[in-house]
Amino acid sequence: MKDSNHPFFRPLWRRIAVVAFCFAWAIFEFATGTPFWGVIALGFAAYGVWQFFIIYDASEPSDLENKKE
Repeated sequence: MKDSNHPFFRPLWRRIAVVAFCFAWAIFEFATGTPFWGVIALGFAAYGVWQFFIIYDASEPSDLENKKE
């Protein structure tokens, strides 16, 4: 099981919130004059977009849901 397919991330609003938080953190870091950490946070946001929106498969049941049956 991949962590991005964890049942916690099934609702769309949670995936959006995680990515938005990373983008907000990057903006904060750039605004406070620490571009190194801004780039790191921007990388996390980009990885979140990739995992939660581009390759995310909402139809794939997680292993935890299969164990309940």
